[in-house]
Amino acid sequence: MYDNIKFEIKESVAIITLNREKVLNSFNFEMADDVIDALNKCKEPGIRAVLFTGSGRGFCAGQDLEEATRAGGPSIEEIVDHTYNPIVTLIRSLEKPVIGAVNGIAAGAGANLALICDITFASTSSTFIQSFSNIGLVPDSGGTFTLPRLVGMQRATAMMFLGNKVTAQEAKDLGMIYEVVADEELASASLKFATKLASRPTRGLALTKKALNASYSNSLQEQLNLEKELQALAAKTSDHKESLQAFFEKRKPVYTGK
Repeated sequence: MYDNIKFEIKESVAIITLNREKVLNSFNFEMADDVIDALNKCKEPGIRAVLFTGSGRGFCAGQDLEEATRAGGPSIEEIVDHTYNPIVTLIRSLEKPVIGAVNGIAAGAGANLALICDITFASTSSTFIQSFSNIGLVPDSGGTFTLPRLVGMQRATAMMFLGNKVTAQEAKDLGMIYEVVADEELASASLKFATKLASRPTRGLALTKKALNASYSNSLQEQLNLEKELQALAAKTSDHKESLQAFFEKRKPVYTGK
């Protein structure tokens, strides 16, 4: 189906695997097109969670510099506009959980795409690098928005100015990611987690994600009003009704994501 990624569905979980191993899954226009198409497919109701990972020795080394520097190639503005901004927007607006599973290096845009996921796992040997400053560039892919909110402005600034490696355990300790697992357990642990989320009331999770997105810019009063609106919508879902019925019937609820 795709030349630059793998796409499969297991137990209502869509698995998107970046698959340009020879260049550590760095992005070119073609892989970006594949990822964007796959994320749009994930809007289908049968898919209830998404797992985003990489193949081989790395999650994603960021931008393919061969594309960025070749004669007649796209400008940096065109690359950001074509590749990274649409992918970040799709991940944040997708009305279902997106789980990142970082294997190996996550550098530049690759690091920031990992951090933009709703919940991120990383293997023990993986590293995160804000490598933009090492080639005189500015962090993109939402990095200047996300990272300060995860680790604080001072730490985010130092990471971006220095372009140094952050280990998976350091990333967890700083609040950048959710969990660190052994290298050999990353695929199974992250899929198990995504499958668990897919079995939960995913319409309510989507509304929660919408509230969290809005919290970045809302005042407290605006957020309280939004929570009221979203709570009213959640109360009308089939999953909410099922949870109440299951409670009174003393059984485990069966959610459908509706």
